[in-house]
Amino acid sequence: MKLAIHTLIFLLTLSCIGLFAQNKKNKPQTAPSGNDETSIKAIIEKETKAFFEIDQKTWASLWVHEPYAFWSFADTTDVNSFSGWEDINKGFNNYFKTSKPSTANIKRDWLHIKVQGNMAYIRFTQQVTDDSNRPPQAEVRVMEKVNGEWKIVCVSVIAIQKDNEPVR
Repeated sequence: MKLAIHTLIFLLTLSCIGLFAQNKKNKPQTAPSGNDETSIKAIIEKETKAFFEIDQKTWASLWVHEPYAFWSFADTTDVNSFSGWEDINKGFNNYFKTSKPSTANIKRDWLHIKVQGNMAYIRFTQQVTDDSNRPPQAEVRVMEKVNGEWKIVCVSVIAIQKDNEPVR
């Protein structure tokens, strides 16, 4: 299981690097606007709120609907991922049909936000407080500016365990 999690992290990192390299090669670099960081945080907060409030229409509107979109989640019990918007959307249909809205309290510690041209890499920790007793989560987002609006390209969530030590 831990090998699968490490492999997933490695593949996600390669994907993120590839997206940045492609963006840098194909588009001229521009200085990020002062509002980029604020906009990026607002989109992430809106996506999380829509997810917990079971608002599929809003949640979906915040994603890039492209084959290169990616979503992953890993904890000690399971590893899940979806590649491409069609699989992400299909994979979450049942969640949005069967889940009840949650009033979870969400706390984030923003660690890194790097904007380069129309791409952004965001890393933060997130603690969801509700009746499920979840561990804190290490999260990564890759976002792309499409027609002037930030959209989510990649979500990676890994539950932070007490003994977060590399295993060989």
